[in-house]
Amino acid sequence: MAESTPTIYDVAERAGVSIATVSRALNSLNSVRPATREKVLRAMEELDFVPNSVARGLSIGKHGILGLVFTRVVGENNGLAVEEASLLYTDIVIRGAETRAAEHGYSLLLSSFDESHPSGVNALLALTGTVDGLIVLDRVLSDDDVAIIARRIPVVLLAGRGDSEVATTVRVDNEQAMASLAEHLVRAHAVTRVGFVSGSLESPDALARAGGFRRSIESLGATMADVDFLEADWTSAGGESAMSARLDRDEPLPQVFACANDQMAVGVIFALQERGHRVPEDIAVTGFDDITLTRYFSPPLTTIRQSGGLLGAVAVDALTSTLEGTEAPQRTVVLPTQLVVRASCGCSADPEEPLRELHHPPQRIRA
Repeated sequence: MAESTPTIYDVAERAGVSIATVSRALNSLNSVRPATREKVLRAMEELDFVPNSVARGLSIGKHGILGLVFTRVVGENNGLAVEEASLLYTDIVIRGAETRAAEHGYSLLLSSFDESHPSGVNALLALTGTVDGLIVLDRVLSDDDVAIIARRIPVVLLAGRGDSEVATTVRVDNEQAMASLAEHLVRAHAVTRVGFVSGSLESPDALARAGGFRRSIESLGATMADVDFLEADWTSAGGESAMSARLDRDEPLPQVFACANDQMAVGVIFALQERGHRVPEDIAVTGFDDITLTRYFSPPLTTIRQSGGLLGAVAVDALTSTLEGTEAPQRTVVLPTQLVVRASCGCSADPEEPLRELHHPPQRIRA
């Protein structure tokens, strides 16, 4: 029969001290006398005991773990939607957060969340007992639920949330991003009629991008007909479906469809090409995010670049600074974007020209 793994109880018994003393010794607290700590360390060595980070956290209220919660996509296009959400933009945010968390000495605990499931919030409340702080990607929780969790642990809201009175918000400058795109389309391509493909209008990101684009376009003298404002679900399949339905109406198309993310733009281009419309010769299409595949698509996609990795990293920075008491738990961090000009808007991009680094305010680059 295999020997059981030694526990903190075994260490306490071998050293002749209490479990609380072992825990304090593991965390190098000054309340433990050097001679006592030496006994604990000797017992650990004799037993080949490996401390558990969660157990260590119990004595000081710190687990060394940060939580990150993101939306689990559900619906009739579930298979493709989940693949996109997990492997594309969400995955980039998670990687950035995970790398930065390790730099701060934290592990990252991931949890997907079905916002339509009534037990989801209760599961998150249970999670607050195992993590030191929580990062929430997209509009997973209501404001009331955020307030409940923020009373227990620090919370950082990402991408899709407005300013909060109880949590730190990290977001991109959607308004300025769409203004830079609108100006390019009007100034460089003399566009006068535009369309927009939005994500779910329950998302603040979708509202900010749609509203910012419409205001900027109209201020530059262009127009958007109601029939050319389409709502999809942030996925390629959703973009294709929305554009196919628009083409079924057999009404004149605008000169360009701007999309609220790259995945929908890919679906929009697919639907247009399937119906014999050339992009960008007959109609231009743009995206938002600059996920990797867009530069290899045909045509390469003009888009707004936001760094998902930076978003995740800054969220961790904000959370750890709150935990360390160096920053207030309620503040807003706005990150930069760039207009990345490629062929799908009608520009002739030079593939040999290197991409420039992110700047703020948004800069136009050619890629």
